[in-house]
Amino acid sequence: MGKLTHFNSEGRARMVDVSGKESTERVAVAGGRVRMQPDTLKLIQAGKMKKGDVLAVAQVAGIMGAKKTSDLIPMCHPLFLTSIDITFIEYPEPGNDGLASIGVEARVKTTGQTGVEMEALTAVTTTLLTIYDMCKAVDKGMIFEEICLLSKTGGKSGEFKRA
Repeated sequence: MGKLTHFNSEGRARMVDVSGKESTERVAVAGGRVRMQPDTLKLIQAGKMKKGDVLAVAQVAGIMGAKKTSDLIPMCHPLFLTSIDITFIEYPEPGNDGLASIGVEARVKTTGQTGVEMEALTAVTTTLLTIYDMCKAVDKGMIFEEICLLSKTGGKSGEFKRA
């Protein structure tokens, strides 16, 4: 495991100096899932939620979340994001717990001196939170799970791919 970089010589928090790093194309993909009652997913699919098209709104919210990451996470650099894509996979068949689910994946890209892992993770989390917000009137028991970095490319540390 590498050295923690967000601390100065006195052990206090700092924003890492990336000015000496090479600018490279960087891509990060993060994922997560929200589990819900099967009837909640049916309402989403039928467009019957009172607040509107759940996945369309959640998709825009995820994009906005990625763009606002440096406003939310104190040591993140503000980045010029060149691409953000949010996709969904619906799992209508109930699992062992009787719940259906929606998988969310965010792919974020930039060319710069630091990576976009935090932006991808923020996009996924914001997307999931928006699904919850739009559906909580009918299902307050929704569960978020498996929020994680799936892959990243570019930069000094190279490639990462979750097994």
